[in-house]
Amino acid sequence: MLPDHMMEWINYILTNMEDAVLLTGSNGKVLFANPAADKLFGLEVRGRDRLWDAIPYVEENDAFIQLFIDGGMERKKSFQSLVDYVNREGEHFNLHVTLTCQSDNDNMALIVIHDLTNLIKVHSAFERYTSPEIADYVLTAPDGEKQGGREAEVSVLMSDLRGFTAMSTRIPSERLITMLNHYFEVMAAVIKKYQGTVIEFLGDGLFVVFGAPQSMPEHAKAAVSCALEMLNAMADVNTWNHEHGFPDLEMGIGINSGPAVVGNIGSAHKMKYGCMGETVNMAGRLEGLSLGGEVCITECTRKKIPAGVKILKESSFMPKGGKEEMKFYVIAGISGGITLSGACEEKRWRTLPAEKELVFYMLNGKTVDPEPHAGKLTRVTEDEKFGMLTTESILQPMQNLMLRINDKEAYAKVTDCGTDGFMIGFTMKPEDFSGLLS
Repeated sequence: MLPDHMMEWINYILTNMEDAVLLTGSNGKVLFANPAADKLFGLEVRGRDRLWDAIPYVEENDAFIQLFIDGGMERKKSFQSLVDYVNREGEHFNLHVTLTCQSDNDNMALIVIHDLTNLIKVHSAFERYTSPEIADYVLTAPDGEKQGGREAEVSVLMSDLRGFTAMSTRIPSERLITMLNHYFEVMAAVIKKYQGTVIEFLGDGLFVVFGAPQSMPEHAKAAVSCALEMLNAMADVNTWNHEHGFPDLEMGIGINSGPAVVGNIGSAHKMKYGCMGETVNMAGRLEGLSLGGEVCITECTRKKIPAGVKILKESSFMPKGGKEEMKFYVIAGISGGITLSGACEEKRWRTLPAEKELVFYMLNGKTVDPEPHAGKLTRVTEDEKFGMLTTESILQPMQNLMLRINDKEAYAKVTDCGTDGFMIGFTMKPEDFSGLLS
């Protein structure tokens, strides 16, 4: 028998603790319940109330009630479970229940219940503002709230919608957000499938890393597979857009693999999980070189996929501050794996009834060079994604252009140089583009 002062101390603890503690006897009669249990279940007549009679018989409480049935049938066992609970007022709780049974004449059981409702609400809210992986890292990792980073081998995926800035001036803001949210919902589902971590939504773009916070041995394959499936999913996105009166969207993707610094960036008052370094910068450059419907990957990414990739085109560019050109590849799929729909189809060209004279300007980053250049558009593909431009001006592959056709602006990128002109890929076309070409 414990001394009185010890009993008083135990009673004080049970009375003031936040966890619900109950002791049940034969047939589930409540022999003891602390105030937290009273509050949770509304137990008013201890010794006569059976615990499961205090639990409303609704579908959401089935797992909770079954836990007590299992405890009554299995003696000398301890059960732990996460269960839902809905009280008589309709309030929803998420509970962690520990039930320990004793085999004696009274069939006694000790029940300790920890209410996780608020923690799960915080976690769920946090997940809506960041990725589940980052939420888990911050809330559960020992160093999740610390400033600082570590170096990790990752693959970085950058995506962006083509012509979105110009499109946003023609669509009311509320409808624009509706369209973007649906697009992001579809893309986020694909990213989750391949265990990517969304670092940021960059306006109409996505910044995703594979291999952090959790390491991933085949991060390059996961990133490329994800990119291909994201582009394949654009068909469903655009079907939905048509049904709701929105225009078609086109997305370009760049992927690079290598070392990056990952971790918490910021101050003690405000931090975010980030990923930075040359690997990230190169993925961003590659995304800028991609056309709508293209996945561009670096040589580093290609080498990390043992099965190999299906290459549509090989090209190169000079990185900012670099001394050597860097190779990159426009790909159609992974050998023996996922393939980009329609990527290997041959372009079908149509000659314009009359060569379309136009004026174009070269772009330097986001800046338009003021010097005008004369040119003619001689052919376009049937899907109007590519055109053939003739001009006496000297153009380089990957050069971005602003075209002015009948006082309407279109944007394009030089994709190839041939004997009959420069092939350009349109990155943004004005409304009634077909009419402008007739």
